[in-house]
Amino acid sequence: MAGGSDLGGTTITTTRRKSLAGKSGWAGLIRNRRIFAIAVFASLGGLLYGYNQGVFSGVLAMTSFDNRMASAVNNTGLKGWLVAILELGAWAGVLMTGYLADKLSRKYTIVLAVVVFCVGVIVQTAAKAPSSIYGGRFVTGLGVGSLSMAVPLYNAEIAPPEVRGSLVALQQLAITFGIMISFWIDYGTNFIGGTGIGQTEAAWRLPLALQLVPAVILGVGILFMPFSPRWLVNQGRDDEALAVLSRARGLPSDSDLVQLEFLEIRAQYLFEKETSETKFPEYQDGSFSSNFKLGFFDYMSLLTNRNLFYRVAVGSLTMFFQQWTGVNAILYYAPSIFKALSLTGNTISLLATGVVGIAMFLATIPAVLWVDQLGRKPVLISGAFLMGTCHIIIAVIVGIFHNSFPSHPAAGWIACTLVWIFSMGFGYSWGPCAWILVAEIWPLSVRGKGLSIAASSNWMNNFIVGEVTPTMLDKLGFGTFVFFGVFSLLGGLFIMFFVPETKGLTLEEMDEVFGSSSELTLDDHQRQQAIYRRLGLIVESQEHFSEKDEDRRRSLAKEEA
Repeated sequence: MAGGSDLGGTTITTTRRKSLAGKSGWAGLIRNRRIFAIAVFASLGGLLYGYNQGVFSGVLAMTSFDNRMASAVNNTGLKGWLVAILELGAWAGVLMTGYLADKLSRKYTIVLAVVVFCVGVIVQTAAKAPSSIYGGRFVTGLGVGSLSMAVPLYNAEIAPPEVRGSLVALQQLAITFGIMISFWIDYGTNFIGGTGIGQTEAAWRLPLALQLVPAVILGVGILFMPFSPRWLVNQGRDDEALAVLSRARGLPSDSDLVQLEFLEIRAQYLFEKETSETKFPEYQDGSFSSNFKLGFFDYMSLLTNRNLFYRVAVGSLTMFFQQWTGVNAILYYAPSIFKALSLTGNTISLLATGVVGIAMFLATIPAVLWVDQLGRKPVLISGAFLMGTCHIIIAVIVGIFHNSFPSHPAAGWIACTLVWIFSMGFGYSWGPCAWILVAEIWPLSVRGKGLSIAASSNWMNNFIVGEVTPTMLDKLGFGTFVFFGVFSLLGGLFIMFFVPETKGLTLEEMDEVFGSSSELTLDDHQRQQAIYRRLGLIVESQEHFSEKDEDRRRSLAKEEA
């Protein structure tokens, strides 16, 4: 938020609220027990997302699944579609979520996404033919994509500012934890009925069905959670929003901290409303046609404004390079990759896949603790170069020993270890940091739409990687690792030369580092300052916050409400 020094005022938000707020980070979550409980509960959405990413890789390798779905599993092109069709559904789900979250509320959008998700899981679990897997995974993808946006959105809007960063960290930890447990559940259920011809279909139906447990808990539990105070303010339900903030903080609704947070939310709502009225006064009648045109022109501004287009390129290409590191090729096809390295037996390949999940989960922990100290660029660049190096060395090993791995088992295990190191490299760098970067580069007036484009880039590239990887492994062999290695290195160079460091930057500083020659952010800043003054969130003098200032703010707050 802007400090307001250039306009002759001091923002109360940056003075009074900080003095009233508690500790930040993990300590802040523990201190705010209600917020921590909501954060842990909402992280079920992340766990669900991660579990769904990981579970199908083990299922694909199971004998009983191969027997039932042989026509698809044994065809590299169709096998790719078995995996990738979920990402296609998720891409569509992401694009629909913005409208639904505003129309239905964040809370009911999560409920709807869970219902859709469960329908898809049930179809997959009961599948008798590949067509049911295709249809079920597409429907599941609709739910996963929606949850991947709606849950973090709800989480961020219910939480006080000092713990939002930790909630992002908790969400990412939940995703990697979901990936990890899915691998080990696959490993355990692989023994149902034996690992060979006698294996029962419960070996793969059970891990698919288990997704319903956290999904139902999330879908039912969210009904007992409060509405997002931001959404309530947008609907004109200010009294309810104030009550939600009061309960979340455990403070009276007329306390200074609750009042200041409420006015911050209201200021943001007024900012977006007045920005729309200024840019498009002819589309303010509230009709569906006008709302559609408002959304369309906002998206068009991201392409026609040079500065915004630069940010679109940074966000979309960061997500592009994140996926083309090959991380989901590893997550989806790890058992097949380990079998190709002659880690003999389905059990051993699934065991090695389980270690991938552990490595990625553990590597995420230091990243979420220290990324704000280290910065985005060093973490992303080092991760890209580490992953690229692992890919290239694996390519060399596979190229030399691909016909003689049984007589050179050590070479296979070295390549396996490099896959684990690759997973750690992704876990501490491009896993959490790519999402942090693309969330913070936008001006306030287009933040939601800009982030939706970056998220859709992630899912679309995820879909392509999942679809083409089986064919690449079959036709290119070790060239697949060369391909992903080159793109990993290119991703590091892209961050190094084309992406500015965004750690700790204000909105105005962000505009400067992106080389803006437009007045977009200046206009945003001035409009926001005017709203802050109107709500009593800016003190006209440079003196510290006083009782007189507090009385003025309370009076204005009552008038606005």
